[in-house]
Amino acid sequence: MAPGSRLSTPPALKPGTCRIVPLGGLGEVGRNMTVFELDGKILIVDCGVLFPEEHQPGVDLILPDFSYIEDRLDDVVGVVLTHGHEDHIGAVPYLLRLKADIPLIGSTLTLALIEAKLEEHRIRPLTLTVTEGDTEHLGPFECEFVAVNHSIPDALAVAIKTQAGTILHTGDFKMDQLPLDGRITDLRAFARLGEDGVDLFLTDSTNAEVPGFTTTEKEIGSVLEGLMARASQRVIVASFASHVHRIQQVLDAAHQHGRKVCFVGRSMVRNMGIAAKLGYLKVPEGILVDLKQVDQLPDDRVVLMCTGSQGEPMAALSRMANGDHRIQLNAGDLVILASSLIPGNETSVFRVVNGLMKLGAEVVHKGMAQVHVSGHASQGELLYCYNIVKPTHVMPVHGETRHLIANGKIAESTGVPREKVLLTEDGSVVDLMDGVARVTGQVECGFVYVDGSSIGEITDADLKDRQVLGEEGFISIISVVNRQTGTIVSGPDIHARGVAEDDSVFDEVKLKIARALEEAVQSNADHTTHQLQQVVRRVIGTWVNRKLRRRPMIVPVVLEA
Repeated sequence: MAPGSRLSTPPALKPGTCRIVPLGGLGEVGRNMTVFELDGKILIVDCGVLFPEEHQPGVDLILPDFSYIEDRLDDVVGVVLTHGHEDHIGAVPYLLRLKADIPLIGSTLTLALIEAKLEEHRIRPLTLTVTEGDTEHLGPFECEFVAVNHSIPDALAVAIKTQAGTILHTGDFKMDQLPLDGRITDLRAFARLGEDGVDLFLTDSTNAEVPGFTTTEKEIGSVLEGLMARASQRVIVASFASHVHRIQQVLDAAHQHGRKVCFVGRSMVRNMGIAAKLGYLKVPEGILVDLKQVDQLPDDRVVLMCTGSQGEPMAALSRMANGDHRIQLNAGDLVILASSLIPGNETSVFRVVNGLMKLGAEVVHKGMAQVHVSGHASQGELLYCYNIVKPTHVMPVHGETRHLIANGKIAESTGVPREKVLLTEDGSVVDLMDGVARVTGQVECGFVYVDGSSIGEITDADLKDRQVLGEEGFISIISVVNRQTGTIVSGPDIHARGVAEDDSVFDEVKLKIARALEEAVQSNADHTTHQLQQVVRRVIGTWVNRKLRRRPMIVPVVLEA
């Protein structure tokens, strides 16, 4: 099936058939969530969030659409969390608000990160800790967990064995042969599963357009050390708050050059505290300082480790760039963006970069120096996986449409027949029976927006209105009419925001509005108020479009005397 094509409602699920429904992560980089159904039971793999883009003003987070399973939460045997990044665990609190006792299954670090997040939501979850090599029976699903290497420790792939066939889900992974923690992707387990037969292979597509192999993490250490060696003032490093490996390299480089490190940002402080407590982050003794102590240290002895590498407006780095953070940047400070750009965030990130440079800071990012490597498998690694696993069917996951298509072509190049490469999208329904997988339909699956305390109440139409307000402005027109005399008693009074500097620009259209209203009332006394308001809307809309070349939001109000 080509991505974007619409299918009919899927047939009723037959006994012994495993149904796979992605509710997020296919067509976007984020909100990863896949549902597996078999014999009346449901297994979920990952439950993450997507961060909003420029065309989604006011939105805090975007969730997977739970409506497909909302009335069947009692049938959910567990949520397997492949690793602790927000795009895989961030929506768990919103799922558990619907049913708090759904078991969460994951590695030690992954569960520690989600438990800390759930504590903020006052939810105490049921958890089951697993490690590579473990096998757990969750209802009709036999889950075997496999070590994979990613940009966060303790990541896992999961092999789901059912009577319908075997499914291998990679989660996010790469094949770094020199990982900082020594934990490599277990290709021997992949090969063993392949020998036994993998009927459906769900593979990470994020880097499917990138040739070759993903650079090893170890190459970054010397670059960071070199940057700190030449820095004469403070060094500010921005990264994801859960990127333990990158933060370890920053700690090591800072220690080598006699600098103290301060974690800035609530999520950074929380996550690194957890990672250090569990032994995933090795913190040199005496290197950490509190934010209150930073001002007492010489600038050339300070490293600030903060959030905001994606240009998030409320993150620490963005606030520093805007000058509204307690850390005030000075000319000569060095800012290192130790992350890659998530598609869609480019404008936000470079707005922050420009703001930092206006303050006199030097900014180094991935395009200038090797300060970040991806956590995802590139084309060479994907080729290896397909040749090792030799799956019957492939379903690319985790990526935009272009990534999914590129991943599908890689699978085809290794001998997987084109008809057995399932290119799907959020809401697609794939049925697996007797080792044969096929797309059988589509379910409704939209974006669920978190806006302040409201969840799912904001619609795409609301976002369109916000865009119009932000880009074109707002005009209100208030008029009072007397139906008996057919005259305008008061108005029209016009008030505008974001359209023109002075409301006097509308003086010439007021007469046209009054004339049109009077003609409408006199020609038909039975006109409803709504019809009269539409008369006003047409007159001023046409005038504004012709005269000002704008299409603002227009709110006409017609009252009766």
